[in-house]
Amino acid sequence: MSEQSRSQHHRPRRGAESGRGGRRSGPPPRPRDPARRVAYDVLRAVEQRDAYANLLLPVLLSERGVHGRDAALATELTYGTLRRQGTYDAVLETCVDRTLASVDGEVLPLLRMGAHQLLSTNIPPHAAVGETVDLARRVVGHHRSRFVNAILRKVSARDLEEWTAIVAPERDRDPSGYLSVVHSHPRWVVKELARALGERAKDAGLPRTEELLKAHNERPRVTLVAKPGRSKVSDLEEAGAEPGRYSPFAAYLPEGDPGAIREVRQNRAAVQDEASQLVALALTRVDARGEDRRWLDMCAGPGGKAGLLASLAGQRDARLVASELQPARAGLVAGAVRRAPRDAGRAVVADGTRPAWRREAFDRVLVDVPCTGLGALRRRPESRWRRSPENVVELAPLQRELLTKAVESVRPGGVVAYVTCSPHLDETDVIVQGVLSERDDLELLRAPDYLDEVPDLAAGPEGRYAQFWPHVHGTDAMFLALLRKRNG
Repeated sequence: MSEQSRSQHHRPRRGAESGRGGRRSGPPPRPRDPARRVAYDVLRAVEQRDAYANLLLPVLLSERGVHGRDAALATELTYGTLRRQGTYDAVLETCVDRTLASVDGEVLPLLRMGAHQLLSTNIPPHAAVGETVDLARRVVGHHRSRFVNAILRKVSARDLEEWTAIVAPERDRDPSGYLSVVHSHPRWVVKELARALGERAKDAGLPRTEELLKAHNERPRVTLVAKPGRSKVSDLEEAGAEPGRYSPFAAYLPEGDPGAIREVRQNRAAVQDEASQLVALALTRVDARGEDRRWLDMCAGPGGKAGLLASLAGQRDARLVASELQPARAGLVAGAVRRAPRDAGRAVVADGTRPAWRREAFDRVLVDVPCTGLGALRRRPESRWRRSPENVVELAPLQRELLTKAVESVRPGGVVAYVTCSPHLDETDVIVQGVLSERDDLELLRAPDYLDEVPDLAAGPEGRYAQFWPHVHGTDAMFLALLRKRNG
């Protein structure tokens, strides 16, 4: 890719740029280096406004007409910088003569983005420094651009391997600290992931944990779901997708915009991680031991699982109530279940901790509780920097209450699926065991038995939980527990 061609100005001919009264007659000139400017604006919004890159980046690319190689570069700079931010911060700390926390919030994304280009891409160092400094001059001014230039020149003096040898702790003495720096995760996250995997610090450097951290830093493939009764995987194959590995409704899109696929535009298919599809499917495979007409998705926003469940319910002449507390998210749920077979899905605005339905009203209940999202760090790399151990403590009472209300909402003989997009044991096993300890009317089913097509899922007591892993299954780290409510 030519750095020179990407960064040149578009200069209209003199006389062609002005109309009557000297006003510009055409669209405003394309900004210099639009790829880096988009990446910078997203990184700054993530840092200062808690924006999500996966939501903001496509909007800015579209609004600014950034396509092709420029869009690819903007995407790489945005996600690459966020994924490796911890590593780059460790390097930058040694290059700045004060704490990194004291660096201006407008400048820090420039330093990180420049470090990414220098240490993890094939962009020539002179172009990485020069183009980033030029952007700095335009967005933070000449004086601070000189600071950016000085720091990035220090960074460019060594490659990533050399910097790692300097800034990372020794692996034998501090394996969690080593993996934290090398694979760019907060230390507490490394420790909790190791705990969830059953590894201890003395286990020869936490090899399985390292494989998981590596997977988090890889770009995830786009996975689609063909909604049953409305489309088929073969339809998505005709649009260039490949059949999924596990889910009968999944297809992988190697490249391109999912929104350009007809079935996606028509709401007959959607983007959905394969593990998300499978935890919903597992719920439908359990024998409900009686009538099977009333299903509930208790925390349905933004609607991915609800869309699939509504389609499956319609094929069985069942009905799905998809409940969501936030009205805006409930609107997304309504769109996801719209035109399900037999119009089987209905979205409602309701608080799962204060159910708007009577007790024991449902045959099947899915409760995908709010969580730290540590299972989706491939798709939302910035989440690793936003979460803290305190968030786990804060969420636990809500998670436990929602599971309790889910159990109260299902009839005897019915089944509850407790789901999180986090493998953190305090959000999974601890919550489930806490509710089980308070009741004598629940049976913990062996969830992997309902997903025979997926290997290496078993986790928890007697392998009764299903735990997906990015490095094993190529999915988000979804957790599933299935509980049956006993009769009497």
